[in-house]
Amino acid sequence: METLVYSQCTTHGGSVLKSGGGGAVSVLGFPLQHLKRHTLPGSKKKQSFGAIKASLAKTEVALLRIGTRGSPLALAQAHETRNKLMASHPELAEEGAIEIVVIKTTGDKILSQPLADIGGKGLFTKEIDEALINGDIDIAVHSMKDVPTYLPEKTILPCNLKREDVRDAFISLSASSLAELPAGSVVGTASLRRKSQILHRYPSLKVEDNFRGNVQTRLRKLNEGVVQATLLALAGLRRLSMTENVTSTLSIDEMLPAVAQGAIGIACRSDDEKMASYLASLNHEETRLAVSCERAFLLTLDGSCRTPIAGYASKDEDGNCIFKGLVASPDGTRVLETSRKGSYHFEDMVSMGKDAGKELLSRAGPGFFDS
Repeated sequence: METLVYSQCTTHGGSVLKSGGGGAVSVLGFPLQHLKRHTLPGSKKKQSFGAIKASLAKTEVALLRIGTRGSPLALAQAHETRNKLMASHPELAEEGAIEIVVIKTTGDKILSQPLADIGGKGLFTKEIDEALINGDIDIAVHSMKDVPTYLPEKTILPCNLKREDVRDAFISLSASSLAELPAGSVVGTASLRRKSQILHRYPSLKVEDNFRGNVQTRLRKLNEGVVQATLLALAGLRRLSMTENVTSTLSIDEMLPAVAQGAIGIACRSDDEKMASYLASLNHEETRLAVSCERAFLLTLDGSCRTPIAGYASKDEDGNCIFKGLVASPDGTRVLETSRKGSYHFEDMVSMGKDAGKELLSRAGPGFFDS
């Protein structure tokens, strides 16, 4: 398992990433020694960002270690979690009380193949879960849409942070929407859910479905002309403060989101009452219930990265749960949709998700997902 550790550095208002090799990396992932030196106004002495080091922590051993992937978005989510913990618990606000441990997952290492070809779900969580079970970290921060419908033994996921905007963003240098793209235009997306819904509505478009990498990598490929457009989760762009790249936002009716899109999930060991208590203080119950409904739908369909599935549960103005679910053939020629309405309570919402999944399984029939 490859890990890197962030140390809080409150004197400089930032964090420094230390690897086993001794080099330091900034939060953005660039080697610190490559950043330019800056002279502060009114000072004669140059300040070198390359010289920043984590000061001696007041807390010798971290009270809480957060495990995360190393992408800019994953780190933004880990820092959001850290900041909420520090704000809610004074003992965690002490310098050095929280460490962020970066763990490289299988999905991060293999970028040359579509996700479905290398094992589907769990690719971005397995190594982090193992570190949690082994006691190398205390909590694990995940994008909920990456979390398999089963949790590893000895772990629980009792906390979802408040959900971000669930919609997808359309990004293009040449068109303002999918409808405006000329026939034959290539849209880059690694998501079969997006691919099937794009091709269902716009069969004249083409989809490059091995369009992988982090947000920055995909935007670079778009700028290089590899594709004419791409779709990204608006939630990620908002968390990265990169919404200036958004050309337009797709409505829920245009592009039903992935199950649990926009939600952050935080796991801990099932026997760690202290961590469970910390996480309970951060949990956003409305989000947790919506995610539970959507994941019950996904579990019933036995969804994987080979299966175009979308699902979204929300609360209407009367306080009821509205659930919309969709399955599609990978080529987009068939799309089946359903919806449910019921009370916004855990048992009822899980039941709605399961029932919607059973209906679509029945309507799809055998061989539907093989087309």
